[in-house]
Amino acid sequence: MGTPDFAVPALTALVAAGHEIACVYCQPPRPAGRGHRTRPSPVQACAEGLGLPVRHPPHFRDPGVRADFAALDADVAVVAAYGLILPPAILGAPRRGCLNIHASLLPRWRGAAPIHRAIMAGDAQTGVCIMQMEAGLDTGPVLLRRETPIGPRETTGALHDRLAELGAQAIVEALEQLDTLHAVPQPAEGTSYAAKIDRAEARVDWSGPASGIDRHIRGLSPSPGAWTEARGERLKLLDCTPAEGTGAPGIVLDERLTIACGAGALRILSAQRPGRGPMLAGDLLRGFPLPPGTILGADGG
Repeated sequence: MGTPDFAVPALTALVAAGHEIACVYCQPPRPAGRGHRTRPSPVQACAEGLGLPVRHPPHFRDPGVRADFAALDADVAVVAAYGLILPPAILGAPRRGCLNIHASLLPRWRGAAPIHRAIMAGDAQTGVCIMQMEAGLDTGPVLLRRETPIGPRETTGALHDRLAELGAQAIVEALEQLDTLHAVPQPAEGTSYAAKIDRAEARVDWSGPASGIDRHIRGLSPSPGAWTEARGERLKLLDCTPAEGTGAPGIVLDERLTIACGAGALRILSAQRPGRGPMLAGDLLRGFPLPPGTILGADGG
């Protein structure tokens, strides 16, 4: 049970390990891209390519949908970034319950955006937990955890891919050892919640220190993307590096797109204009000049 790219390595690893996949559940196909054509999710595309049966109910409120799930007579359900709430009738249907691949070291970063939040908060390490699901939000006991350091310049995109592979390895290992693993309740202390990123929060506040803005940009790259106003456009900032320089927050300091922050400065390495693909800063500036003295943000740009 999964929907986005994060869940694909787990599905392929389960198949490669010889597990019988009774059915694959994912969210329904949705319009995507410039043409807004309906596209299957990455998990659906992968499952169909493997010849696996796929179901994508919009919810589990329908008694018939719940009955169809129970009729699979599954030993266990593996859940990875599925995106739908599982009611008690679904959680209790498989003989061994539902096991979730969660991309954090629980109880830190329960919720929707654990990878983004870990980088934005400056965490030195993260990992994956295989958790026995229960009715609460990521509150179930942990069967297995695997840790990994967060690189000093790592983006959410890069860390997402590493954790997806780590989660795939961990769920195969957990299923192999399911009869001997002990579910460990999560400690009460150290709980934090990884709320979904909204568009307003993604906006860069140049009055903050460069270190925090650096984590903000890397933590939101490539999606949803930290953004600032530039020449009346919303410019998405995808990569950056600490730089020397001082000035009013948000002002462009040089021809290399170094931006002054409340303390310190950052050089933007890649960015994306609306309706365009990602570009290196040098390529961006050739067609979209931002000369020294330009002020980025709500009061200028």
